[in-house]
Amino acid sequence: MILDRFKLDGRVAIVTGAGRGIGRGIALAYAEAGADVVCSARSEDQIAETAEAVRERGRRALAVRCDVLERADLEGLIEKTREEFGQLDILVNNAGGWPPKAALRTSEKDFETAFRFNVTSAFLLTRFAVPLLAASENGGAIVNVSSAAGRFAQPGFAAYGTAKAALSFLTRNLAAEFAPKVRVNAIAVGSVETSALAGILDDSLRKTMEDATPMGRIGSVEDIAACALYLASPAGGWVTGKVFEVDGGIETTNFRMPTADL
Repeated sequence: MILDRFKLDGRVAIVTGAGRGIGRGIALAYAEAGADVVCSARSEDQIAETAEAVRERGRRALAVRCDVLERADLEGLIEKTREEFGQLDILVNNAGGWPPKAALRTSEKDFETAFRFNVTSAFLLTRFAVPLLAASENGGAIVNVSSAAGRFAQPGFAAYGTAKAALSFLTRNLAAEFAPKVRVNAIAVGSVETSALAGILDDSLRKTMEDATPMGRIGSVEDIAACALYLASPAGGWVTGKVFEVDGGIETTNFRMPTADL
């Protein structure tokens, strides 16, 4: 049956930023599809909760505290996965983010840290993971969580938007280099209802964003998790080097920041 191609039985996945939001949603989706999941993030309490939710779905889970800005933590994440499961089939580079800020107020350190948080960390973790992924009997799969901010030029997103654009292009480069043993794809995520968005989302802004979105609503973590499942599973087995736009159909930003006062 075609639905069997979406199963992840016998696979092991690492999900970074798995403590909440999109990362947690992907971790639980993979567990429901049959995968064992390594839940990684900086908050031990949050990843412990996600790991327990994975176990409640009948799968094995490992919670590993990891700051993706720290090289040693990234290496340790791969080693602990190897020790616990002896294999790795799926890597989700989800950890990332950066608040909007005017370009002229963005320091050199801000810009470089945003890039390291969203791009360099994913590159390094991928480097460390690829030997295990290439040895996967099922074929390895990498899913990078990028952003619609990397598609649209808009005020306030010089650091974050540039970083996510780079992550999307990195996805294409690595896919060309790692095929056919390891597939690499990305999801350009639109506005999704997470705790990060909740901090600024009042009724007025919600209406503005929904009105500017063809599908007429803010996305859910399940919208993103469904795409991440497709890309990691045999259903997406002939797909690599692609950036899937899961954003409600937007073709321009639905969130505007002020232009520079020059």
